[in-house]
Amino acid sequence: MSKTSADLRPIHELLASDLASVDIAEESVMQRAERIGFDEDARMDLGLAVREAMVNAVVHGNNYSPKKKVELSIHSSMDSLRVVILDQGSGFEVKTVPDPLDDQNLMKTSGRGLLMMQTYVDELSVKKGAKGGTEVVMVKYLP
Repeated sequence: MSKTSADLRPIHELLASDLASVDIAEESVMQRAERIGFDEDARMDLGLAVREAMVNAVVHGNNYSPKKKVELSIHSSMDSLRVVILDQGSGFEVKTVPDPLDDQNLMKTSGRGLLMMQTYVDELSVKKGAKGGTEVVMVKYLP
C-alpha cells in the first residue's frame, strides 16, 4: 500500500471524559493503522491498547468529569504508529501500581491495564504530563 502525505499527517483530537470517547479514539487509531498498512491482527492489538488507555484516562484520570478532556494524538511514519493519550487528572506514578501477576493480585478484577498495553504495543511509556494528568505513549511498528 502506498502511503500519502495525508496518511502521515498528525491527528489531534480533544475528547470528552465519557465512554463514547473510547470508541471514537479506537476508531481513529484503527483507521490510521489500516491506511499505513497494519494487518488486521496488529490493528486489533492497537485497538485493545487504545481502549484500555482511554478507559483509564476517562475513568481513573478524569473521573468522568465533564469539565475535563482527554487529548488524543496519532503520529504516523513510514514504519510505525505512535499514539499519545493525555488526561487532565492528578496523574500517578507507575511504580505505585501493584504487579497484577503477583499471587495476591491474581484474583483482583482490576489492575491489568498497563500489562495489557505492554503486551499489545512495541513501546509503552506512562508518565505524569508536563501540565499534569497522565500521558500514555504507545508505539507499534509495522512488521
